[in-house]
Amino acid sequence: MNTVAEKKPRLTTSAMIASIAGEGQRVKAAPFGKALVELAANRPDIVGMTADLAKYTDLHLFAQAYPERFYQMGMAEQLLMGAAGGMAKEGLIPFATTYAVFGTRRAYDFIHQVIAEENLNVKMCLALPGLTTGYGPSHQATEDIAMMRGIPGLTIVDPCDALDIEQAVPQMAAHNGPVYMRLLRGNVPLVLDEYDYSFELGKAKRLVDGDEVLIISSGFMTMRALEVAKALQADNIGVAVLHCPTIKPLDEVTILAEVLRKPRLLVVAENHSVVGGLGEAVASCLLQNGVAPARFRLAGLPDAYLDAGALPTLHDRYGISSEALSMRIKGWLG
Repeated sequence: MNTVAEKKPRLTTSAMIASIAGEGQRVKAAPFGKALVELAANRPDIVGMTADLAKYTDLHLFAQAYPERFYQMGMAEQLLMGAAGGMAKEGLIPFATTYAVFGTRRAYDFIHQVIAEENLNVKMCLALPGLTTGYGPSHQATEDIAMMRGIPGLTIVDPCDALDIEQAVPQMAAHNGPVYMRLLRGNVPLVLDEYDYSFELGKAKRLVDGDEVLIISSGFMTMRALEVAKALQADNIGVAVLHCPTIKPLDEVTILAEVLRKPRLLVVAENHSVVGGLGEAVASCLLQNGVAPARFRLAGLPDAYLDAGALPTLHDRYGISSEALSMRIKGWLG
């Protein structure tokens, strides 16, 4: 049996940094950078900090608008987080950016001890989460949620699209305490405006309803889940999508209510390892509340070091493209 990847033409290496947007899909350029610039116009306490990656995290827009409030810390992620904690102690609200692999793996102890233990107002917006680059394990932050979920008091946000990011930025700034956002940068898809949706920190929201399958998803996998819901309508398979952009604290009330509302195949779809991410958080929530869905499946990345290569090919290979996810769900339905 051919896989989805085998049916598609071989892509060039330029696709290793391809946008997650599909062909012809609506996008917004640099939604994080633009939202932060807008917010900071009336918030002189907001500062921008990065570890040599302003251009590649869209923070260069903030640097251009407020050069006196921008700090380039160089290739020193521990210094970035330590200094951000120090600025927060002085009453500022630092938005710190780098790649997720560098910010979480290299600076974990500084986040844990300097920032989170003292509940400091540092907002970490770290790019290339999960499988959003084809440059292999050195750049693929496939275990970042598992790491960060273990830090007490840390809020974790995994936005789906440009709308999510735009609306999350001011709410992150208003939240008292450290926040980690998995940052989508560059030309970011815009999809949620079609679903009467607005971001609320700590809240999950149902976007579409269906009788056969319930997908609980976060990040760009909500976009994929919505694509799957449309595709499976042709086979008379109704798919509900519950978008869960806040991973911690988890909106257990909404999740439990949606799972109990009607018996369906429950699929948790995430751009993260199946170890320690949204899937295990949802499973723990259900188990601790005595809820046992008849069929529960995880549609995440494998517990492995992933390949390097063209990003669309990798999404097919690891089952997180819309076509691959549709095939997996049909197989689970039998």
